[in-house]
Amino acid sequence: MNEAIRPAQNVELGASSEEFQNLHEFIRKARANLNQNAWDYIVGAAETETTMRRNRMALDEIAFRPRVLRNVAKVDASVERFGRKLRLPVMLAPVGALEIFDPTGAAASVVRGVGRFGAAHMLSSVSEPGLEKVAEAAPNALRLFQLYVRGDDAFVEDCVSRAVAANYAAFCLTVDTAHYSRRERDIAKRYVRESRNRATGGDFQKGLEWRTVKLIKNKYKIPLVIKGIATSEDAAIALDHGVEWIYVSNHGGRQLDHGRGAMHVLPEIVDAVKGRAKIMVDGGFCRGSDIVKAIAAGADIVGIGRMQCWALAAAGENGVHRMLELLEDEVIRSLGLLGVTGFAELDKSYLHPATATNAPSVFSAFPLLDIEPYRY
Repeated sequence: MNEAIRPAQNVELGASSEEFQNLHEFIRKARANLNQNAWDYIVGAAETETTMRRNRMALDEIAFRPRVLRNVAKVDASVERFGRKLRLPVMLAPVGALEIFDPTGAAASVVRGVGRFGAAHMLSSVSEPGLEKVAEAAPNALRLFQLYVRGDDAFVEDCVSRAVAANYAAFCLTVDTAHYSRRERDIAKRYVRESRNRATGGDFQKGLEWRTVKLIKNKYKIPLVIKGIATSEDAAIALDHGVEWIYVSNHGGRQLDHGRGAMHVLPEIVDAVKGRAKIMVDGGFCRGSDIVKAIAAGADIVGIGRMQCWALAAAGENGVHRMLELLEDEVIRSLGLLGVTGFAELDKSYLHPATATNAPSVFSAFPLLDIEPYRY
């Protein structure tokens, strides 16, 4: 189905009647649909928002080294992950409180859109309508479940057991939220999301240790993902505990301020893992070229965070599906212009250090939004 760029995808020739022709159009529509509190939740980060900007800077500091005169008439962007064929090596990353962006469907809308397209979805434990109902909404989608630990061992075991019973393909433990960060956009407005008002058990997340990882691995066969790994040292410890997936993430810049950009961290993790586990990464990824850079650098799957929120807020389930179609189109074109017909031919020889040309921001990948209402 996606072995070649189809004529209908050539929107520059006027062949498509889709409402959304460019990714930035989701952002513009989302801005129109959302109040300031919901908008700031998407675009904001912790304190000085330095980590968020570094995520984008780290991507922009990588240039491509294309090869030419190769037959790229047919380009296939699909991969196999978790024993399933995916149209893209993409996972819509876990985002809390998705109901802010789509009150009627929330996470169920996202997973249905993902399922129709053929990518993966990781459900946050703090997004409605919960893991069982999301599983019912799209039983055939590739679904993963992410947990914030809000209780004791029995709480963790109950969550893992429920995920297994609902046929989630993997279980993810988030480990970079020992303390909730200062989200100063919210603080300045004295705004607290309803999901934060409902949150309990924060001390359990503060006390989280490797013993919980061991507990899960000893009792359950479901593949385990550790989200929030940012150093080779912790990647090595995760490998020692038998973790199948290392998830490189800084929470989109929402947790530790002045952290490294995700693409600055990724090579260190790839070198430490040496193929002994699979690697996920998120943090500023919002264009097809970003996905290509991450896979070339050694990641196995790329998490999309803010972009899924903009698509959901713009057009619900259909927006999520269309956003993935546009990402696929960008990926296919990038692969073809690099001189490869698929991700299997790609490696870090196609990447080169470069100087970023844009001032990094949450919108710097979208030059057509370089106007005041969309900046901050």
